[in-house]
Amino acid sequence: MSSNSEAADGERVTAIAPCFETHSVIDADQPSLPGHFPGAPIVPGVVILDEVAAALTKWRAGARIVGMPVVKFTALLRPQQPYTISLAIRGDDECRVDFSCHAEGRTVAKGRLEIA
Repeated sequence: MSSNSEAADGERVTAIAPCFETHSVIDADQPSLPGHFPGAPIVPGVVILDEVAAALTKWRAGARIVGMPVVKFTALLRPQQPYTISLAIRGDDECRVDFSCHAEGRTVAKGRLEIA
């Protein structure tokens, strides 16, 4: 998301917010779920990372991921379980973004993106 402010000379300035958050669920009919695992389905890590990439696109249109130097999956995410993805610029480097995915008070995944 961006915010607008007015500079001293009256010119409009747009700044990228230093963090972003989005909430969603993975539908039970998501194509990658059958077989992952029958009778007790879990959302595959690659689907979670795809949701992280989609959140980045909502936050910073045109940004693209060029690397994921750190990714950790720390808990299971089930279909239909609400989750939150948070993104934050790491320090002063706008090309490094920390991400996390939380569900029911637990960290499901976390890591760092390198973006261009």
